[in-house]
Amino acid sequence: MSCRRRAWLIGAGPALAGLGISPTAQAGGQLEEPLADSVRTALAAAVAGNGAPPRLEFVSTEARLAHLRWLGAMSERLARRKPDFNVRREFLETVWYESRRAGLDTALVLGLIEVESGFRKYAISVVGARSYMQVMPFWARTIGDGDASRLFHMQTNLRFGCVILRHYLDRERGDLFMALGRYNGSRGKAPYPNMVMAARRRWEHPDAATASPVLAAAPAPTR
Repeated sequence: MSCRRRAWLIGAGPALAGLGISPTAQAGGQLEEPLADSVRTALAAAVAGNGAPPRLEFVSTEARLAHLRWLGAMSERLARRKPDFNVRREFLETVWYESRRAGLDTALVLGLIEVESGFRKYAISVVGARSYMQVMPFWARTIGDGDASRLFHMQTNLRFGCVILRHYLDRERGDLFMALGRYNGSRGKAPYPNMVMAARRRWEHPDAATASPVLAAAPAPTR
C-alpha cells in the first residue's frame, strides 16, 4: 500500500474534520469523457424518471424503529442547515433511497453532499456544477433529456449524482479513492477524497445497516 493511499485510509486528520465546502471542492467538477454506447444507454436508463421515492414498508417492527432512529439522528445533525423538519425528512429519505438504489453507502453520499454544496439546493460552483451533488450540466445532455435546469430538482440531482458516482466507482473497479477524485475532476489527488471521507464519518449511524425497508409500489407526494 502506498503512503498516499495509507494516509487516505487513515482519514483527513483534524485539520479537515470541520470542513464543509472548500476552495478545492468548489473548483472541481466531473470531466466530460467519451462514453461507449452501451454505457451511455445504461446510465440513461439509470437516471430515467424523477418521481418521488416509493413509500417505505418494513418487514418488522425493529426494522421500522431502526429506520426511525436513523432518520431522527440524521435530522438532528442536519437541522442547522435545513431548519424545516418536513424538508429535512423528505431530503434524507430521498438521499437514502437514491444512494441505496445506486448501491452506495448513504453516509458516503451525505458526506459528499456536505463537501460539494454544504446541503444548498441552488449551489452553483465556479465551473457550473449544480445543486446538492454538484452535477455538471453536460450530464443532462449526455444521459438525460438535455434540460440542465432539472438538475436543481432535488431527486433528479440526487439520482444523477449517485448514478455518476456509481459509474466512476465501477470504472475504477471499486477503488473509492480514485472514484471520488474522478467525481471532483481531481483524479489521483488526495485532498478531495480526504474531505469526503472525513465528512462521511459525521453521517455514520449504527442503525443504518438494519434500517432497510422494503420499497412499496405506491409513490409518496413530492415537492
